[in-house]
Amino acid sequence: MRVLPGLCGDYCSYYWHQCRYTLSLLLEDLGLLQQFANLTAALEEDRRRFCDLLELKDKQYCYPNVLTNAELNANLGLVSEDPEGCLEICLQEVANGLRNPVAMIHADDRTHRFFVAEQLGYVWVYLANGSRIDRPFLNLTRAVLTSPWAGDERGFLCIALHPRFTVVRKAYVYYSVSVRMQERIRISEFTLLTHDDNQLDHSSERTILEVVEPASNHNGGQLLFGHDGYLYIFIGDGGRAGDPFGKFGNSQNKSTLLGKVLRVDVENNDDGAPYSIPSDNPFVWEKGTRPEIYAYGVRNMWRCSIDRGDLVTGQGGGRMFCGDVGQNKYEEVDLIVKGGNYGWRAKEGFSCYDRKLCQNSSLDDILPIFAYPHKLGKSVTGGYVYRGCQMPNLNGLYIFGDFMSGRLMSLKENVTTGEWMYYELCMGRDQTCRFPKLINSYYKYIISFAEDEAGELYFLATGAPSATARAGIIYKIVDPSRRAPPGKCKIKPSAVKIKGKLIHFRPKEEFVINKKPTTTAAPTTTTTKTPRRKPPIVIGRPPKPTRKTIGKTTQQPPTTGNQVFKRPRGRGKGRDRTTGRRLRAGSVRLVSFDGLSDRGRVEIFIRGQWGTVCDDLFTSKAGTVVCRQLGFSTALAVMKRATLGEADSSVQILLDDVECEGGERSLLECKRSRVGKHNCSHKEDVGVICGYHNHQN
Repeated sequence: MRVLPGLCGDYCSYYWHQCRYTLSLLLEDLGLLQQFANLTAALEEDRRRFCDLLELKDKQYCYPNVLTNAELNANLGLVSEDPEGCLEICLQEVANGLRNPVAMIHADDRTHRFFVAEQLGYVWVYLANGSRIDRPFLNLTRAVLTSPWAGDERGFLCIALHPRFTVVRKAYVYYSVSVRMQERIRISEFTLLTHDDNQLDHSSERTILEVVEPASNHNGGQLLFGHDGYLYIFIGDGGRAGDPFGKFGNSQNKSTLLGKVLRVDVENNDDGAPYSIPSDNPFVWEKGTRPEIYAYGVRNMWRCSIDRGDLVTGQGGGRMFCGDVGQNKYEEVDLIVKGGNYGWRAKEGFSCYDRKLCQNSSLDDILPIFAYPHKLGKSVTGGYVYRGCQMPNLNGLYIFGDFMSGRLMSLKENVTTGEWMYYELCMGRDQTCRFPKLINSYYKYIISFAEDEAGELYFLATGAPSATARAGIIYKIVDPSRRAPPGKCKIKPSAVKIKGKLIHFRPKEEFVINKKPTTTAAPTTTTTKTPRRKPPIVIGRPPKPTRKTIGKTTQQPPTTGNQVFKRPRGRGKGRDRTTGRRLRAGSVRLVSFDGLSDRGRVEIFIRGQWGTVCDDLFTSKAGTVVCRQLGFSTALAVMKRATLGEADSSVQILLDDVECEGGERSLLECKRSRVGKHNCSHKEDVGVICGYHNHQN
């Protein structure tokens, strides 16, 4: 395999005179120096032998002639496809051992540093050579509200540096916090230490904005500065399911900040209010409307970006792309414009969600540029338009992904029609990625995307979506089909003064060049102290409530863990082995780890065994069917994404796509998929909290 391209004869002689000693360095980079030391020493001193090995006799394909051959370069504007039409890319691991890395940004100060935020509340500085400074840029772990639960949406969610960071020296952060037992979103401002360019002054925190969160999910979590210099803040709709707040929901209610894109001016705020309102904000003069609002009708936008524009023409510059996480059926990608209404909760993607609102002629909503169904993924992670130098084929391609399915995707705009064409991205096969430092596998849970100071693209993923698991990795996206000419994209990072120690980067993944790749296994994590886990509580049918028992709960004896009850033979058929009771198909129970009898993971008894139910299409009506079977009158809440517990892998998933009207006697009477047929995992086990009308435990 060639490490250097095949050289044209004249150029090889020039290369030998100017750069011949690079040959040994290239072989050393491959770990072959010992084996070829004598050979390279001889080649470097013998021009004829040197060019016998490196010269390519074909005058069309040798370098640099190949760059000027119009016929050969005619089709180089496309990323290569596999036989199924998937665009093949490779990856380079640039950081690892991170705990749910949620954001990566740069300072645009020619140092080519990047700053990586973890959900726990740490922000770390990485230098251009991949080393990490051992002192955190910011440590908010004592203030940040989060948990080790897989899929917890709360925590430190984003950081943005002032666009003139070298002069203004301010950073802005977005995180969850608890204030007097009330969950809130807090946007704060920090100032850089005067004596250390790699650490914020923790005592300088100034709260810019706080918004009360009615629920623990749909927290939004994006901050960015637009080309206009204003700070944009993206806030979720307040949580729960279906935006149930008020007559139209929070997102369509312009008197609240929930479910909105905000735009504020944080310039020259040292001696006055923390922010001012831009005079051209679209709703400044509208009565009863919050003047901070720039756009509305959004559900839970997760990861937005500003298009840098084409490197030559500037086309596309300043456009704002966002991924908006869907409800039951669709995920979407939006282009954010001033005053735009993005439809939620009237619409989800291109389809109606609330039919009454959807048919309102005054809705005047802006449709997404792309939406995809939950068969492809269930939680979009917005990305970036590639505008870097190193991968010319990717120019103008919007690259994004899905957190749940791990799918990498892209959109390409047809500038004539304005339509966006979809292309799936996949890992290149072994030979495609058989180059130094490249890999072709990655961890499934795609948390975020990023671009460095030079415009190259990255994504942040983890193998264990918990804020405490050191399973996060940052991958650089590499197009193996075409690279920029040597030297074109050369950068020279400015010097950075370091206080503290540097932790040098060591990749964990084996390079494709050294091994036949296999699917990356989920990492195992260890902690210094593991708390003893309580056994799950299996909740059976409680006694019917009386005046004395309303508000109280009963608890069944705990099992030793989640178990699969195989269909017994003979007289034991249809019996629950934990209680010995004979059960009817469709019986349900709640499995809880916290000892509360009114809530837990939903499990259903079918064909002699207990199994879980997926959260797809599962609403409060289905939850009420479950709760009534257990003696309660209603479902107070439906908890998705295994919030109330994830079943062991030994427990089967029995039902998916359950849609109930509310009056059914069991989930088996509801509209659903066939028993045992599903397209989900235990990370989507549904749970419910049961109760009684006008009485909540």
